[in-house]
Amino acid sequence: MRCLTFLSRALASLAIVLLFSACDTSESEKTSIRLAHNLDNQHPVHKSLVYMNDVLNDLSKGKMQIVIYPSGQLGSEREIIELIQIGTLGMTKVSASSLEAFIPEMKLFGIPYLFSNKTHYWDVLNSDIGRGVLNAGLNVRIKGLGYFDAGSRSFYTTNKKVTQPSDLKGLKIRVMNSQSAVDMVNLMGGSATPVSWGELYTSLQQGIVEGAENNPPSFYYSKHYEVSKYYLLDEHTSIPDVIIIGTHVWENLKEQEQVWLTQAMQEATAFQRRLWEDSVRMSLEEVAKAGVEIIKPDKSQFKENIKLVYEQLKGTPLDALVKNISLMGKTNEDL
Repeated sequence: MRCLTFLSRALASLAIVLLFSACDTSESEKTSIRLAHNLDNQHPVHKSLVYMNDVLNDLSKGKMQIVIYPSGQLGSEREIIELIQIGTLGMTKVSASSLEAFIPEMKLFGIPYLFSNKTHYWDVLNSDIGRGVLNAGLNVRIKGLGYFDAGSRSFYTTNKKVTQPSDLKGLKIRVMNSQSAVDMVNLMGGSATPVSWGELYTSLQQGIVEGAENNPPSFYYSKHYEVSKYYLLDEHTSIPDVIIIGTHVWENLKEQEQVWLTQAMQEATAFQRRLWEDSVRMSLEEVAKAGVEIIKPDKSQFKENIKLVYEQLKGTPLDALVKNISLMGKTNEDL
C-alpha cells in the first residue's frame, strides 16, 4: 500500500511538472523558472524565496520570474533533485544533507561541531571552500547558486528528557536520509531512523520514532512541538540550505539573465539571514509558551562522543577541508 501511495504521488507530481518546462520562455519573452521545496509558506525560507522572485522581477523589469511550489507538492527533496537532473524542474531549496548522495563534498556540512560560531560559519560559506562545494555538482547537472541559513540542528524528544548523550541510548531518533546524520546520531548513543519529513509528525505521534533533530523554526512551523515535550539545544550541526538550479536551465539562460538571477540570490541571502535570526527567537519563545521544556546542555559531552567522526576523516578528501575550516575558526577567535 505504501508503494502504491508513493507511486501515485510521484505520478501526480510528474504530471504537474510536465505541464510546464523547467524554464519556460513564452511569446512575450518572459522567462519563468519552476522551483519546488518542502517547507510551508509561513517558513522564513519560503518567504525568502518569494523575496528572491520579487527582486528578480524588479531587476529584469518583469522579464524573469520564479514560480514556486511549496509544501512538498512535487515530492521529497530527493525526488525534486532528480526532477532537476532530468530537466523537468528548474530550481529547488534543499538541505546540504539531501545533496550528499549526489555531491559527496556536501558531507562536509554534516560533520558535528565543525563551526565555532555564526561568524565562522558564514566566513566558510563565503570562502573559496564554500564556493567550491557549490560548484562540485556540475558534473551531475546541479549548479549551486548560494546558501540560506538553516541555523543549528538540535534534538527534540516526545517523552524522555535528554540532557546528556547517555540519555539518547536506545531512542529511535529520526534523521534525514544522510549517512552523516545516521553516523552522528548512532555515535551519540541514539538509534538513527531515517523518516521522510512529511511523515515525521505522525511518526512522532505514533511512537514510530521517539525524537528527531532540527532547527528551531522547522521544529515550530512543522508543529512537531505539539507531540514533543523536550527540546535540547545541543546544536550539533549547522547544515545550510542550498539553492540549486539544473545546469540545463542555467546554460539556456542569456548572460544578462544569469546576472539578474545571481544578484537576486545574493539579495535574498542577506534578507533570509535577517529573517532567520528573528524566526529563531520567535520559534523558541512560542514552543516554550506551548509547554516545551528547552534544555541547554553541557555541549562538551556531546563533542566528546563524536571524536570518532574526526578520526575517520583522516586520509579522506574532506580531511584537508576540515583542517582549513578549523584554522579559519581559530583565526576568527583571535580577532
